[in-house]
Amino acid sequence: MPLSAETVRANYERIQSEVGPGVTVVAATKYVSIDELSVLADAGVEVVGENRLQDLAAKHQRYGDSFAWHFIGNLQSRKARDVSALCALCHSLASTSAAGRLTIPALVEVNLAGEETKAGVAPEILPSFLEEVRGLGVDVRGLMTMPPPAEDPEASRPYFRRLRELAAEHGLEQLSMGTSQDYRVAAEEGATLVRLGSVLYGR
Repeated sequence: MPLSAETVRANYERIQSEVGPGVTVVAATKYVSIDELSVLADAGVEVVGENRLQDLAAKHQRYGDSFAWHFIGNLQSRKARDVSALCALCHSLASTSAAGRLTIPALVEVNLAGEETKAGVAPEILPSFLEEVRGLGVDVRGLMTMPPPAEDPEASRPYFRRLRELAAEHGLEQLSMGTSQDYRVAAEEGATLVRLGSVLYGR
């Protein structure tokens, strides 16, 4: 189904009213084609988040000035410099090797559930990781997490609450948490950035 600027604009404005002015809506563009990005621009979307460097580079080449660009996918160290050249913020810093090549502000990804299939720093090593990446010169602005998949949005609440507590312990203000299924809960628990796809696009 093709994207509609009217649908995206209506959803965008509704979501913004739900989460409040302190929360930035990041449009996840993993499944949005290059041509469809023009629809997001027409709808007034301001911040987009891309998962893959190759797609990011192609989309940025055409629409560079239309959005603020965030990187929300798995950050590989060999791609950190290229990501830095294109984005204003990285949501997914989880290795010191990538940190050594990153030159933009970052959020540290925390794997709160200990899921082997997901990237992220274990909460128990977060203090030492933060010290190490800051020593490498990274401007760490906050934390990001992805809770285990669940049909009930309330199942995500404990993870969001724990991330907020960890951020407070370390004096960090930015919290990237919440996707299409649980962004309202994330906002209630202090999210400052929510990463949305299907609920924004009407898909």
